[in-house]
Amino acid sequence: MGGGSGESNERPPYDQVLQDIADYVHDYEIKSDTAFNTARLCLLDSIGCGMEALRFPGARAALGPVVPGTVVPNGAKVFGTPYQLDPIRAAFNNGALIRWLDFNDTWLAAEWGHPSDNLGSILAVADWLSRTNAAEGKKALTVQDVLEASIKAHEIQGIIAIQNSFNRVGLDHVVLVKVASAAVVSKMIGNTRDQTVDVISQAFVDGQSLRTYRHAPNAGSRKSWAAGDACSRAVNLALLVQKGEMGYPSVLTAKTWGFYDVLFKGKPFEFDRKYGSYVMENVLFKLVPAEFHSQTAVESAVILHKQMKEAGKSTDDIKKIVLKTQEAAIRIICKRGPLTNYAARDHEIGYMVAVPLIHGKLEPQMYNDEFAADPRIDALRDITEYVEEPRYTKEYLEADKRAIGNTVRIEFNDGTSLEHGMDYPVGHARRREEAIPLIQAKLAKHLDPHFDDAKKQQLLELTTDHAKLTSMPVHEFIDLWVKDKAEPEK
Repeated sequence: MGGGSGESNERPPYDQVLQDIADYVHDYEIKSDTAFNTARLCLLDSIGCGMEALRFPGARAALGPVVPGTVVPNGAKVFGTPYQLDPIRAAFNNGALIRWLDFNDTWLAAEWGHPSDNLGSILAVADWLSRTNAAEGKKALTVQDVLEASIKAHEIQGIIAIQNSFNRVGLDHVVLVKVASAAVVSKMIGNTRDQTVDVISQAFVDGQSLRTYRHAPNAGSRKSWAAGDACSRAVNLALLVQKGEMGYPSVLTAKTWGFYDVLFKGKPFEFDRKYGSYVMENVLFKLVPAEFHSQTAVESAVILHKQMKEAGKSTDDIKKIVLKTQEAAIRIICKRGPLTNYAARDHEIGYMVAVPLIHGKLEPQMYNDEFAADPRIDALRDITEYVEEPRYTKEYLEADKRAIGNTVRIEFNDGTSLEHGMDYPVGHARRREEAIPLIQAKLAKHLDPHFDDAKKQQLLELTTDHAKLTSMPVHEFIDLWVKDKAEPEK
């Protein structure tokens, strides 16, 4: 047999990317009032999205303990349900609910994603710790702790996403939910800085979800619970390290076996800014239930519906629709052919434009099978042309703009036309003041099927009373949202 030097087993220093995240989580102090005010709205909006998801049978079917009937003493409660679970399973439940309808906040850059997905982990762990502490006569965590963790999780996910595209190598963005949640949850449960480095390394070595379930021809409902899966894995890894599980120093940079070589085509992560509170300050709120690259197209379609009515026209008079959009939208939400399920429809820009052109609005139930059977929708999709607009692609990636532009042009049979476009959706930071009352109205609508007027008003007041909200013990806050039966009214 031939000789050889073998592999070196000398463990290198931990990758700097891991250390930078852990240092930020453990040492950085959030001082931005804008970030905290936005985090307050984000928290309430996200839970509201989860409450709305409870009206959908698929979401309810994904919830609950692994073994039916299991109740964990001092465990985390799942809002809108009677479930009280271990923090790992509760994180899955919370994360699945928040993300189910694709209606919570969004971050768009080289990678896109939904930073409030991390609340699935944060709320589960904070509630469990809070209930446990209260039962032992110790100080409970407050909602202020939740907001601080949320700002940091937003920042980790968003800053990594600015220049690093996971979708271009076929990986789903929930890898960043797992990494960000693992980091902030590690600190919440009392791990040291060095243990948090280990936790983050575990999140990267864990294996990552493919984007298969988000794209034709495989678009499916896993995209609705993928964030919940990432949240539960994050909590599990943090708890394992707390019990003594080791980390992996060069998980990113190891030749052949590291994340960069195996999953990122050998390319190291790039960064254009340090961690602070930038992402929460600039996060995008969804005011219509549509994949965010289409939001300005949907807003434009609602306006065009009104203009058509004023002109005495309907969708029956349309000869052709031209959608000018960004390259990212062309790549991920432009689909041809049959849309066989909810998940396929809410990721198809032609569908999301056709519905408001017909009805003047777009709501979650409008993706259901029964509603989608309306032949007018596919008839409009069939005459829709998708075109990349270079300016939209360019300004989508510019740090000082982060625009999400779309233009919808309608050509009628009589030779006339209507056109409307916009660069920034109402949920954009540039339109934040305009969005606040709409965020409140969105929450109110989501609460309607679940609570009486008094409870509804109590919850809505938290959107403006920052001091009251942030001083609440987490378990008392969660108790405001808990119901005593598993299936809310449809």
